[in-house]
Amino acid sequence: MLENRILIAEDEEKLRKIIKKYLMNEGYDVYEASNGQEALEMQEEFDVDLIILDVMMPVMDGWMALKLIRKESKVPVMMLTARTSEEDTVFGFELGADDYIAKPFRARELVARVKALLHRSGKMAATDKVQIGDLRVDLLGMHVEVNEQAIELSPKEYELLIYFLNNRNQALSREQILNRIWGYDFVGDDRTVDTVVKRLRKKLEHEGERISTVRGVGYRFEEE
Repeated sequence: MLENRILIAEDEEKLRKIIKKYLMNEGYDVYEASNGQEALEMQEEFDVDLIILDVMMPVMDGWMALKLIRKESKVPVMMLTARTSEEDTVFGFELGADDYIAKPFRARELVARVKALLHRSGKMAATDKVQIGDLRVDLLGMHVEVNEQAIELSPKEYELLIYFLNNRNQALSREQILNRIWGYDFVGDDRTVDTVVKRLRKKLEHEGERISTVRGVGYRFEEE
């Protein structure tokens, strides 16, 4: 399949190499930049599908790089930073960031967010499909099958399934699920999650048993 091209702009070489390793293990074509200016030049040269952009970098910081990128491109941008105040987060989104992940972070979480962002932006590789047991998901066509039979999911059920697939074998709290699927400004309670999980389990038939309840936390999608 055609590989998605991802640019990492991060001045800490060790961290940059770790991120690159995890992304390459997922089949992505990865480019590296050590500052904002390099990121701009490489984004223009390679026409990447997604940029992971650190905020604090020499020569040109991430904020300025993002501002200049947005003048020319709508490429998805994930901001990577140790600055976690609400003001910084809002500022990043106002400049045009698509996602925001704070240091320190788990590499698997970053990879999951990359996949979700590529999917939401329509830049997921055209032949990208997931098959687990009798469950098959065509990420481009947004098509779900169990035992080769099409399954009709609501938009929220589909988003939830993709979130589970991107975070396989990880315990996800109800709060995490609410924030990711319904947004941080959602007005309601975590029973909404329970209701949609129940419907999704039923529609996935026997494969719905992969969605296990983690007592006192939330849910986990079991790959094995």
